[in-house]
Amino acid sequence: MGNWIESFACSVLPFEFQEFRQELSGDHGMDSRRLEDALNILETDSLSRKFADFTAVDKVSFAVKSQEVFGLVGPNGAGKSTMIKMLTTLLPPSEGTARICGFDIIRQSSDVRRQIGYVPQMVSADGDLTAKENLILYSKLYDVPSSERIPRVMEALEFMNLTDVAEKRVRQFSGGMVRRLEIAQSMLHRPKMLFLDEPTVGLDPVARASVWEHILELRDQYKTTILLTTHLMEEVESLCDRLGIMNEGKMVALGTPDELKAQIGNPEATLDDVFISFAGKHIRESESGFRDISRTRRAARRLG
Repeated sequence: MGNWIESFACSVLPFEFQEFRQELSGDHGMDSRRLEDALNILETDSLSRKFADFTAVDKVSFAVKSQEVFGLVGPNGAGKSTMIKMLTTLLPPSEGTARICGFDIIRQSSDVRRQIGYVPQMVSADGDLTAKENLILYSKLYDVPSSERIPRVMEALEFMNLTDVAEKRVRQFSGGMVRRLEIAQSMLHRPKMLFLDEPTVGLDPVARASVWEHILELRDQYKTTILLTTHLMEEVESLCDRLGIMNEGKMVALGTPDELKAQIGNPEATLDDVFISFAGKHIRESESGFRDISRTRRAARRLG
């Protein structure tokens, strides 16, 4: 019964699922806790990662609901990147586990990868190929059926407003166009969950707003659940239904923007105020060192 619920929760809208709550409870005797679990497309259970004596992620437990946009924020060195690498099966956890669409990231990593898309901060498109060629390549890597590749590629180009530049080499693209192409690449296999690592780093305000618009359209049109990392509280305010704040490997706050503002006793506070309240007093000066600044500037140069 549990597997059926998990598969069902990955394919149905949250508000539609609510309509079945009473019926399912009556037919199968489910309690409210199990029904809430069924709405979660991602759940972590004491997820941890150690590197020798250093604990990068320390027993973190949280959940992401189907079709929400969830923001993962925190200072440099908080553990966000390590968390994303574990959830996308690129790095095994030292302790604990997580489930995505009901699949365990350790024991069922291949199944997890079929359910997710991932857009890293660094470049994932080939500048020597055209936009269309990049998408065809990724459709093959994602094992999209051959009969569906070109239709999906053309749909992706249209969805991201890239049809007019489909035959143009990516090295000629603006930063916003590159980012939209990278998101399109990650969606070709119709993942139920998309991970975005700082999706608008280095973009100007116009390009940033365009990427934001397309992220929300992905959620609305394809019913995609999105987890993104960012340092921009404006981005969280514009996109995220809920957010988690990490610091020193721990999840120090979790909730909607309004809930976290209420927790610090100031409903009129900004999310910058929230961030500083939960994590600011613990930020070490060394966390924004030369390597972090260099990486950000390289990304900014890449995206023009």
